[in-house]
Amino acid sequence: MRVAVVSESFLPTVNGVTTSVLRVLDHLAEHGHEAIVICPDAGAPAEYAGFRIHQVPSIAYRQFPVGLPSPQVQRILSTFAPDVLHAASPFFLGAQAIAAANRLGVPSVAIYQTDVAGFARRNGLGVTSAIAWKYVRWVHEGADLTLAPSAASAYDLRTAGVTRLDRWGRGVDLERYHPNKRRTAAAAALREQLSPDGETVIGYVGRIAPEKQVERLRSLRGLTGVSLAIVGDGPSRDAVARELRGMPVTWLGRRGGEELAAAYAAFDVFVHTGSEETFGQTVQEAHASGLPVVAPRAGGPIDLVEHGVDGLLFPPSDDRALRAAVTLLVRDGAERRRMGEAGRRAVLGRSWEVLCGQLIGHYERVILNAVADVAARDVQPAEGSRAYS
Repeated sequence: MRVAVVSESFLPTVNGVTTSVLRVLDHLAEHGHEAIVICPDAGAPAEYAGFRIHQVPSIAYRQFPVGLPSPQVQRILSTFAPDVLHAASPFFLGAQAIAAANRLGVPSVAIYQTDVAGFARRNGLGVTSAIAWKYVRWVHEGADLTLAPSAASAYDLRTAGVTRLDRWGRGVDLERYHPNKRRTAAAAALREQLSPDGETVIGYVGRIAPEKQVERLRSLRGLTGVSLAIVGDGPSRDAVARELRGMPVTWLGRRGGEELAAAYAAFDVFVHTGSEETFGQTVQEAHASGLPVVAPRAGGPIDLVEHGVDGLLFPPSDDRALRAAVTLLVRDGAERRRMGEAGRRAVLGRSWEVLCGQLIGHYERVILNAVADVAARDVQPAEGSRAYS
């Protein structure tokens, strides 16, 4: 199979969109498929997993490169002649790629990963929200299939008028993120740093940006016997630091690979603060690491956290409930361990191999549908002729 991946985000930018694209490319390479990547020109490598990377002009917005429409896109697609287009979190670049694929007769799969409704609510954009959803509907209705990562995002898309929908979550690296990592030297050393006097370590991993609402950790102020550890960076770093001033916080910066796995292994409880996640990949990584998760009852975490089993969900806007959930787990080590073990069991069927296999199935479905549509058009009788059965 020949797959053209068009992504609004790619290396060296690391986020949920980039991570899922990389895992898809790894899977395609491992299983003998051919692929290319089209992405914004922000210092991406010339190739990844043996696949060529094509960069197109972009501008920077909130530390993110935003790909601009370019005539290169259709030329690249035409030359590569893909069997299917994979549009990762399509916006300007992805929208152009879907339109180009339609002109070339290439079926397309769009991966939805941006909570437009949540962004609009947070910024008080009433009229703009309606306009944004019209744009989302226009982009995704151009694709043959849109894959939503959660029940909440699928509902939002259906409400907006997107009709060709299915579900596709995200995989998790079950070997890298594993409870056994707690025994490694790296995790033990970090644990000693974070919990020198036996404190319960409350951890957060993710981008530090307005939509992540990391400042909500201030609700834990005054909670005794705890320390906070924050992994990540972003435009809200200084603002969040001011909100958490005087609290026992260790800023660990951006981490990836084994360093990130060691960070999860050094935590006791994982707290997800944002209420606008379409999925919540760090929730899965925390569960794979054997951690109980505290998260808002909103968006992706609704599908990922079973309240009272592998974590605790709190009302999205209730910081007192967030504090109460964390307090319960801080005070009850046995409950933490029970929920952490349940979290690990919950993700055992969500490896990237399994999830990417599902994605290939979606590719095959839109390809077969496109072939069937062409065949149906070919057998339509000409105007004025008689059809025989």
